[in-house]
Amino acid sequence: MDGRENGKSGRNRDWIRRREFLASAGIVAGGLAFVPRHVIAAAGKPNPSDAITIAGVGIGGVGHGQIKSISEEPGVKITALCDVDDAFAKKTYDLFPNAPHCRDYRELLEQYGDKFDALYCGTPDHTHAVICMAAARKQKHLCCVKPLTRTIHEVRTLAAEVKQRGLMTQVTAAPRTSDAACRVAEMVAAGTIGEVRQVYCWSNRPLWPQGMLRPTNIDPVPKTLDWDLWIGPAPMRPFVERWPDGHYALRQVEAGEPPFPAVYHPWNFRGWWDFGTGALGDMGCHHFNGVFAAMKFRHPIAIEATSTKVFDETAPLASIVSYDFPAREGLPACRMTWLDGGLKPPRPEGFDRELPDESDLYIGDKGFILGSELVPLKGQSLTPPPQTLVRRGGTWPEWIEAIRTGKPAGCDFEWAAILTEATLLGNIAIRVGKRLEYDAAAMKFDNSDKANELLHYEYRAGWKL
Repeated sequence: MDGRENGKSGRNRDWIRRREFLASAGIVAGGLAFVPRHVIAAAGKPNPSDAITIAGVGIGGVGHGQIKSISEEPGVKITALCDVDDAFAKKTYDLFPNAPHCRDYRELLEQYGDKFDALYCGTPDHTHAVICMAAARKQKHLCCVKPLTRTIHEVRTLAAEVKQRGLMTQVTAAPRTSDAACRVAEMVAAGTIGEVRQVYCWSNRPLWPQGMLRPTNIDPVPKTLDWDLWIGPAPMRPFVERWPDGHYALRQVEAGEPPFPAVYHPWNFRGWWDFGTGALGDMGCHHFNGVFAAMKFRHPIAIEATSTKVFDETAPLASIVSYDFPAREGLPACRMTWLDGGLKPPRPEGFDRELPDESDLYIGDKGFILGSELVPLKGQSLTPPPQTLVRRGGTWPEWIEAIRTGKPAGCDFEWAAILTEATLLGNIAIRVGKRLEYDAAAMKFDNSDKANELLHYEYRAGWKL
């Protein structure tokens, strides 16, 4: 339910660019030598079978490719599946014909819970927390698509739960343990480009409608879709199948070719605050994973944002969000700035390169790092430091290794909670429209009641975390 990978030529070009960026950051899972299953993490079943058994929830969109990749890891078996949309999930059901399937994740846990050790969650952002929390309470290891949750209260609560239970977890952000991410961390730690006081991260997202008003028409819900389950804890609204041809919500997407003309499902949930987290939520965790590791960032002390027009229900077409981090572990205070919607940072003095559609730029007093490439000041040279960090196999191998051995994955929920919280803080700053002072220890803003109200929301009747 999270998205599809196919589309027309314009969309294919974007998909190729995205894959190139993610590959450079290490998101494409590499090989990892098989580790015999002589032990499983203490949180798992006491007497597991030789195969790690995994269930998937939300396997019709991006979940289709991801659950397939997980199944290709040595010693892994997909034993149960769940999706609210039978038609959208059919290709995945057909791929695993021996795995029973259902629509409701609660039914999956109750009826088939004894058939799997771990659960993959690939649903829209607003249902991550309730699904993962329910599975955690059944003592299931977890892998969730990014961002981990839709609210800061959810991410704090869920991260605490899985830590208390000793579960092995992973989030699908571009790995900070890839060769590219480790090279950056090594250069920053060695002072190769000098002190870094400014970092830029930018993305060409969104590739789905944003900055739109809610449609007023109502369409019949397809028999293959459980709309009530899709809405989950969010406020109920009528189902609308698609935007009319030529509608501005479609025209505002690059080349007029969004992946789907759908209003909410599939794919286009991302632009609605009730269901998604916009371009920052979609791509921020990918960028921030390596940046936060290299820069030793944790929680910002202040956040401010500017953007195109912000509607009550939808994310803007483009935004700029700045985060201020205090001095930490021998590193000076630093500002990290996020840009999306096709915006790029200004080229700093001494930087003689064209900027790509999406990347990260570290600005030091001796030079720069663009992506993972060392860029000296014009006319000078820099020497990369020796390799000191251990590279790992990628998103899926790390998670499977964690389940087998108890060694945490590189983007486990404890770490991913920090990344997710940063993206959500940025979205709150976008919606509030003022500089926010943030007390992470108290989980509150010191200067905005409106911002504090956006830390969570009241779930729809019948739903709880």
